[in-house]
Order: sequence, then C-alpha cells, then structure tokens
Amino acid sequence: MEIQRRIDRIVRWIQHQVTEAGARGAVLGMSGGVDSSVAAALCKRALGEEALGLILPCHSAPQDIEDAHWAAKAVGIRTEMVDLTPVYDLLLRQLPPGGRAACANLKPRLRMTCLYYYANLQNLLVVGTSNASELAAGYFTKYGDGGADILPIGSLLKREVKELAHVLGIPQRIIQKSPSAGLWKGQTDEGELGLTYEQMDRYLAGGRVPPQTARRIEQLMAASVHKKRPPLIFQDP
Repeated sequence: MEIQRRIDRIVRWIQHQVTEAGARGAVLGMSGGVDSSVAAALCKRALGEEALGLILPCHSAPQDIEDAHWAAKAVGIRTEMVDLTPVYDLLLRQLPPGGRAACANLKPRLRMTCLYYYANLQNLLVVGTSNASELAAGYFTKYGDGGADILPIGSLLKREVKELAHVLGIPQRIIQKSPSAGLWKGQTDEGELGLTYEQMDRYLAGGRVPPQTARRIEQLMAASVHKKRPPLIFQDP
C-alpha cells in the first residue's frame, strides 16, 4: 500500500510539473533498463498519450533495444526510435582522437540533444531517469543523461526503484538485468562505480558499511559535486 501511495504522489507531481511549465506532456529516453522503464510507466500514468518514450540506440546491444521496446509495450507508452549511430560515427570522425571516456560520454549527450529536439518540437518536458543512488555518486554524464527538466525517481534508491517496478508491471527480465549505461561492450554501472548498488543504498539509508566502502562512496560524492550544481558565476566584489 505504501508503494502504491508513493506511485500516486509521483504521478501527481509529474502532472503538476507539466501543467506549471505550460507543457503538453513529457518525453524520456528508454534504454531497456529498470530506471527508464519505471520512469516511463509513471509518465504514462500521469500523462497518458502525452507521454513519449524515445529509443535512441548508439552502437547499442540488440538486447537493450529489444528490452526497451518490450518495456514500452508493457507500460503502454508510445515510442519512436532514432538511431544515433551514424551521427555519433560522423562526429567522431570530425574530432581529434579521444580516450574511452570522452568518446563514450558523447552518446548520452547526443541523446540529450535528441530529447530536447522533441521537447521543443512538441512542447514537452524532458524527463530524466536517474535515481538517488546514481545522483549521490555522480554516476551520470554532465549535460548528457544529467540534462533534464524533471527527475521523478531522483529521490528513490535503486532498491526502491525496483520495488516500484514490480507494482508497475515492468517485466522481470528487465528488473533483474545488470544495470548498465551501455557506454561500451560489457560496461556495467557497478563495475565502473567499484561497488554495488546494495552497498550504496545501505550507506545512503544510514546503514553500516565497511570503512573502505564508505571511503569509496565519499570519494565519488566529493568528486562529482560540480556535476550537481549550476555553473558558477564570477561575482566582482
């Protein structure tokens, strides 16, 4: 019952944010993961046919594209697909050679650009799909998946997102799959973070974790402060 009440509160919040902004609806990217699937389900409940899910593959695994379609069908949200692979490849050819991180971060930034194109075209708000665990650790691309107008699951720990997923009818395969931003083959969230979401959630909820785990989380939080604040403005004294 508490989970259903939380769902209802988020749905009303989405409706309020869209109305207050004078927007017609909302658009979000669907990756085939649990976070975007839950956000899509919430937007569908809040906005009906004025919720749009974009599937934006960019050298993406076929399984992720299939899961995104499957999740969209499960929650009943309308979708469009835009393959960003040719754009990504062309852009890389115009840029000097870069390391893996620089190249990988172009993908979420291209997706953000596409989401805001649709938002401008159809008077929609861009919905981000980051959860509280990712936000705390700074596990998002600045001006990429971090670029959004509203974050409906931004106060939910990863485990709480999964709890909502069960109630919202997200397919079990998606709930159980290893979280990944799909930045490169074999990439996983937990592999990059150097810790599990279970450890992160326990720490953020005030539970006890080993000292080395706490240090790792605190390092991630400290290193990502710049991602979570507006650009600094020089003030002449």
